[in-house]
Amino acid sequence: QVQLVESGGGLVQPGGSLRLSCAASGSIFRLNSMGWYRQAPGKQRELVASITSGGNRNYSDSVKGRFTISRDNAKNTMTLQMNSLKPEDTAVYYCNADAFTVLMVKMRLWGQGTQVTVSS
Repeated sequence: QVQLVESGGGLVQPGGSLRLSCAASGSIFRLNSMGWYRQAPGKQRELVASITSGGNRNYSDSVKGRFTISRDNAKNTMTLQMNSLKPEDTAVYYCNADAFTVLMVKMRLWGQGTQVTVSS
């Protein structure tokens, strides 16, 4: 079974930092593009940041300069360092990956989500 598992969410005060992690496991041959999405109550899921297997990064305007996405291709992991957090960053955060299994089946993977709450 191929899956993504997130960790690292929680409650933080405005201006604080959190680090989210995502680990892929199972019969994975290769992970292509990976990313973090978030969904706030009553809003659509939105892309926060993405990173290709070659390390090219993209960020939404709302997090640019505050969040940093990174990955370790050897370990099939990805992180999102979130600094200068704002109340509007409150959401459930999901990791996502485009993957090929060892049987060369292409899959779009989603994690279970982790809650990030920014509040004083």
